[in-house]
Amino acid sequence: MSENLQTHNIEITKTARYCTLGKPSSNTQEIWFVCHGQGQLAAYFIKHFQNIEQENRLIVAPEGLSRFYLDNMGGRIGACWMTREDRLNEIDNYVSYLDKLYEKVTSSVDDSNIKLNVLGFSQGVATVCRWVGLGKKKPVEKLILWGGITPPDLDLDATNEIFSNTKIFIVVGNQDQFADASVITHEEDRLKSHNLSYELITYDGGHQLNTDVIKTLAQK
Repeated sequence: MSENLQTHNIEITKTARYCTLGKPSSNTQEIWFVCHGQGQLAAYFIKHFQNIEQENRLIVAPEGLSRFYLDNMGGRIGACWMTREDRLNEIDNYVSYLDKLYEKVTSSVDDSNIKLNVLGFSQGVATVCRWVGLGKKKPVEKLILWGGITPPDLDLDATNEIFSNTKIFIVVGNQDQFADASVITHEEDRLKSHNLSYELITYDGGHQLNTDVIKTLAQK
């Protein structure tokens, strides 16, 4: 490799897409941020939350900043939050993105009276964990880790005060091929080792959302 070859970074402005159910208003009492998994799009992902839509609840589904063809060179398109390539900048980018989106959707509501709930599915679990631990937003009421685990690089000691004041839910289907019993046991052990309490919710199904469980979580 040539000694003259160098890699650089430059900050740019990028347009991000998100979807909502409900409108922010003086009646808004609860905001849900729901982050999709690998290869999904916000417009489809948010439909799973229609059964908890109500006047005082705003549901926000950000879309990952990178899109790609799911079938090689054409066909369906999905989005993702990051890859291992240039990962630290990828993490900084989406944490900043979610911070700015939070500022935008709360600009017309009384933020002090809002309950913030955050749900991540699959790859979105690591995304929301990093945002909750590193981002600039109000404390989170409920943190829902669905079909995924906290990222190993997230320092749960440094962020312990943040997570210890949050109701953590681990949600997993009993046939989930990506989050099987050994994965969930390891995650439980990790949370326990940092004195973080949580509630484990299981259901019949694989690696997908379950609208009945979503409704149950909204009532907790």
